[in-house]
Amino acid sequence: MAEKMNFLDFKDAVKKSLELAIPTTFTEIISISEAIGRIIAKDVVCVKNLPSFNNSAMDGFAFKFEDAGKTLNINKTIFAGDKGEKVKESLWDNECYKIMTGAKVPSDADTIVPIENCFDLTSTTVRIPNDIKKGANLRLKGEEQKQGNILFRKGEQINSSHITLLASQGLVMVEVYKKISIAVLSTGNEIKEPWENADEEEIYNCNSFALISQLKEKGFEATYCGVIPDNLEDSKNYIKTLKNYDVIITSGGISMGDADFVGEAFLQNGLKTAFHGVNIKPGRPIMMGTMDKSLVICLPGNPLTAMVNIYLFAIPILNKIQGNENIYHETAFAMNYEQFKTKAGRVNIVLGKLKNGGFKVTRNNKYGSGMITALYESNSILVTKESTSSIEVGQEVYVISFNNISTTQETNIFN
Repeated sequence: MAEKMNFLDFKDAVKKSLELAIPTTFTEIISISEAIGRIIAKDVVCVKNLPSFNNSAMDGFAFKFEDAGKTLNINKTIFAGDKGEKVKESLWDNECYKIMTGAKVPSDADTIVPIENCFDLTSTTVRIPNDIKKGANLRLKGEEQKQGNILFRKGEQINSSHITLLASQGLVMVEVYKKISIAVLSTGNEIKEPWENADEEEIYNCNSFALISQLKEKGFEATYCGVIPDNLEDSKNYIKTLKNYDVIITSGGISMGDADFVGEAFLQNGLKTAFHGVNIKPGRPIMMGTMDKSLVICLPGNPLTAMVNIYLFAIPILNKIQGNENIYHETAFAMNYEQFKTKAGRVNIVLGKLKNGGFKVTRNNKYGSGMITALYESNSILVTKESTSSIEVGQEVYVISFNNISTTQETNIFN
């Protein structure tokens, strides 16, 4: 390698990696039917009061509050969707409207009582109970959202509740940030693709499929660009073709071995290295930097190491580049169920299972960085401080779930 590997403090590496992430400015307008998971690029303003008219929350009777406790004549029945003369004010003394859920309430009625709470109901009269509050079951125009309010802010990730509100406004198109382009590559002459035949001395390429699927789980689309050749000249030429991607993610080829050409090939293509080597276990060789307009994330080659480090490091970076206001991992507070040892002097990334407010370490924290099954057996990670040498039974810990929701606020992840 052209540069000596210096192991950076974990916190400094996280800070530097986020500094490399420049949010996209490219936007597009898409249908709300295609918008789940996309990032809002422009504040969305309420264009229609919600609700847009006074309406009933119940099937019942609409009346003037001062008539509570009286037997009232039923003036007329109002159904949802009735307009004009059907909902015009027409109450006389000692009268009420029979009204259905969602129907417009005339302005001369201010309280609604459910049918089942009334007494002595006939086809023409009803007795209203005494114990009812003024304004009960009356949904007022604009009480939920008023015209001109900001419904959603730039940077929010769209989910089904966003779609519901957009549709309620008659907004079927929304401006979002264009999806960033991500290239995923593997390295190694020993690598065979799953559709090829691998002998006993070769291994199938699971890394790229693992990384792409993890990115997809988090709302990102990535392109598999193949295996980087294991010689410097071919690697350099191969990497030169990737500069049109926003993000390039590789696994393997960045340690200090004689055949690890990837880092040098990136350097010869103009990579400006932010750091190469972080004081964590597993994942020390991780490298990041920028190559022209592309952000480069080079992960170690062992599957377990690549998977936990893309989750811990890359997901926050990609969230920021995509314009998402929620960047940081949200942690869950849990009780540790089983004592286990960690290696002091570096940050440890520990796999485990988070369930019912408790955390149980995977295989007593005794698994290799090349193991795959340990990932399947886990649903979360625990991150230690450099000074931590063990986590005790009953100790309260911070845990990052693989299905966690990101947050705008930087959280404490260390134990």
